[in-house]
Amino acid sequence: MNELVDIAASAPGPSAELVFGDWYPALRADELQRGKTKTALLLGNPLLLGRKNDGRVFAMRDLCPHRGIPLSAGWFDGERVTCKYHGWEFEPCTGQCQLIPSLTDADTLDATRIFAGAYACEERDGYAWVYVPQPGTGFSPGRELPPVPEVPKFSAHYKSAHLTADLPCNVDHGIIGLMDPAHGPFVHQSWWWRSRGSIHAKQKHFEPIRDDEHNGRNAGFRMAAHAPSSNSLPYKLLGADGPVTTTIDFVLPNRRYETIRAGNKWFASLTTVTPVTPSTCRIDVCAAWNVLAWAPFFTPVLKFFGAIFVRQDQETMVEQAEGLRYGPALMLIDDADKPAKWYFALKQARLRGTGEHPMDGPVTLHWRS
Repeated sequence: MNELVDIAASAPGPSAELVFGDWYPALRADELQRGKTKTALLLGNPLLLGRKNDGRVFAMRDLCPHRGIPLSAGWFDGERVTCKYHGWEFEPCTGQCQLIPSLTDADTLDATRIFAGAYACEERDGYAWVYVPQPGTGFSPGRELPPVPEVPKFSAHYKSAHLTADLPCNVDHGIIGLMDPAHGPFVHQSWWWRSRGSIHAKQKHFEPIRDDEHNGRNAGFRMAAHAPSSNSLPYKLLGADGPVTTTIDFVLPNRRYETIRAGNKWFASLTTVTPVTPSTCRIDVCAAWNVLAWAPFFTPVLKFFGAIFVRQDQETMVEQAEGLRYGPALMLIDDADKPAKWYFALKQARLRGTGEHPMDGPVTLHWRS
């Protein structure tokens, strides 16, 4: 479900400042076959991804350092990437040049001192995650990096599923749309979810996630454990295994974790809004669960309804993009938009490197949805 809605005709909206120095999902890992490559765009960087014969995944900048032709125009034999233009060969995990066919014994150039751009690349939860460093810092294979994000799991055996949707808006609009608590009864009207008539007053407790150890690199906030909405049918179904509680975390730069527990049954998801370019982004959802894991029909049913849910968000943001083309003045209100205000403050603190957190302590917010 790569493009639930065709966004090709949508004009790009306003751009957003991008956060480098972190992990982002580039594409599904099952798209990377041994000896094959795929291209992707991540934070405006053209990527060439592939899987070597030994099973390792890699990510390179899809540009030859010689004349700038995309390396994807060339060949990959499972060990080396060869440029189509002059036959330069590169080891893809490090980007190190291994061979320049035009060199002779009279040349003193050491080909192995030349590097194409390469990125740290790891598999987690069915995605190929790429660490995108700060511009100009390059890739150092021995450098210690933050852990690769993954879905929380609470048992050895579980099922999982993935959803993806492209959005014609910048990452900021994608993220604040993801965390917006008030759009549910309008955007997600369904007999199996909720309706306008189900709107009622809500009160939720939030607490800061500081990450002081890393100067707020992955700071965020948590909607503390609470009983989920009584007007949501899927949550009611979980109640058969005991009282249901859900916890929702948002952490920089773009991650929303939701964990639902009911006795020894659980459902967890990691949703990311990844900047493809400064003005476009993509939603990736990975979910894992042990609820009805024995039932063969449960996974396709869950993916079916999940696809409807994500499509509703995508269609709304495609429509919003039409309005954003005209540069309208926008507003954020309390309390429903308070999480969006926290996000913008946290992002600016990270970009400035101050480590400041907009929350002094726990906060209770009120809204109707």
